[in-house]
Amino acid sequence: MATLTAVLGDITEQQVDVIVNAANSRMRGGGGVDGAIHRAGGPAVLADCIARFPHGLATGDAGWTTGGELPARWVVHTVGPNFAAGERDRSLLVSCYRRSLEVADELGARSIAFPLISAGIYGWPLGDAVDAAVDTLTTADTEVADIRVVAFSAPTFERLRARVG
Repeated sequence: MATLTAVLGDITEQQVDVIVNAANSRMRGGGGVDGAIHRAGGPAVLADCIARFPHGLATGDAGWTTGGELPARWVVHTVGPNFAAGERDRSLLVSCYRRSLEVADELGARSIAFPLISAGIYGWPLGDAVDAAVDTLTTADTEVADIRVVAFSAPTFERLRARVG
């Protein structure tokens, strides 16, 4: 059974097998978590995105690349729904977490660090973003033993910690 932990910190510094990237559908880097992961991982992450995902990924889907210079071996990229742009189907947000764990299982990963998907610039309401993450990750059928949700800000971490228990 997986252990779910809320962490306050920088996702790019997590010592895990997989770091999950909240990517945009083009898979070419961006701002927020996506930009931080690409900067920390170096050019190998972008080169692998271009090679593996020449047409990007659909919202709710996930795929992997090298971790490049990150401490993680792999990056699992997932495309969250953009609430601010009208993408409000919660099942797509839930799919991001499920698909990321499925990809991690295919890779044989035992530890994974997630950001709070779609809760930043994509504007998903924080309370529901926390609930979607925790509910999905605590009920998932996975071989991953160590699941972390990493918050960059103290207020978000406190919401996560209160919900994780």
